[in-house]
Amino acid sequence: MNAQTKWVENLLLSSVICVLISQSAKAQPQGPDKLGIVSYTYRNSFAINFEATMDTIQSLGFNNIEFSNLFKQEPEFIRASLDKRKMYCTSYGVSKDDVFNKTDEVGRVAKTLGAEYVRLGWLPLKSPLTAEDAEKLAKDFDSIGKLLKTKYGLTFVYHNHGYEFSKWTHGTLFDLIVQKTNPEYVSFELDIFWAHIADGDPAGLLKKYPDRFRLMHLKDLKKGTKHDLTGTTNTNNDVALGTGEIDIPQILKAASKSKIKYYYIEDESSNVNQQLPVSINFMKGKLK
Repeated sequence: MNAQTKWVENLLLSSVICVLISQSAKAQPQGPDKLGIVSYTYRNSFAINFEATMDTIQSLGFNNIEFSNLFKQEPEFIRASLDKRKMYCTSYGVSKDDVFNKTDEVGRVAKTLGAEYVRLGWLPLKSPLTAEDAEKLAKDFDSIGKLLKTKYGLTFVYHNHGYEFSKWTHGTLFDLIVQKTNPEYVSFELDIFWAHIADGDPAGLLKKYPDRFRLMHLKDLKKGTKHDLTGTTNTNNDVALGTGEIDIPQILKAASKSKIKYYYIEDESSNVNQQLPVSINFMKGKLK
């Protein structure tokens, strides 16, 4: 073999290697998918075997998780578990006590996990929410959101339940919270299940506040379930997406014109293993 022939062969080999590397890079996720899953869906499994549950979630095609619990694990361990699977935690859900009283610790953990958002998803109310309560929450949310944004580069989001949709002079208490918070520091995660069960009209909220929502919980409600403002219902009233009474296509159409970045499937029922594949199939091709 002369030098010129060897040079040509090496050039061809290098070209093939470059093509294979390029194709491999394209095959790998470039970042978190729009459609993710809430860890609470697998809360029971996570409590028993964290790594096996991560494998299950990955096998279903998810690379994006909203962690609403650390499941007694260190955030560094969870981050390593995500990284080795090329998965992402885009949102970190915390309790009211933690985000109100341990904001710096919440920020540190969220950054360790790689999250973009810190989400408050539940208010431990002892009595029905009032306008005065909502006014105070709005001020507190602004303070928390400002700290998380300026110190940690995180976006604070509040996740609705049913109790915010009681009447207010200019709409509902949810309207009050949205209107009284600073968009620079406070955003929202729309849980379509809880908004719907409280007659809050998820699609209408997206049209009314297209710039305030960043995240969405995708859930469906069993047909005929009682609607109320309690923010609670039997977990088996969670049904597979597209099989309940919520008009999800209408909501997704409104969401496409909003600033929602990530959509998370959440299923609180005891039938998650049967229902989740149906929900995943329902969502195929629905997010652009």
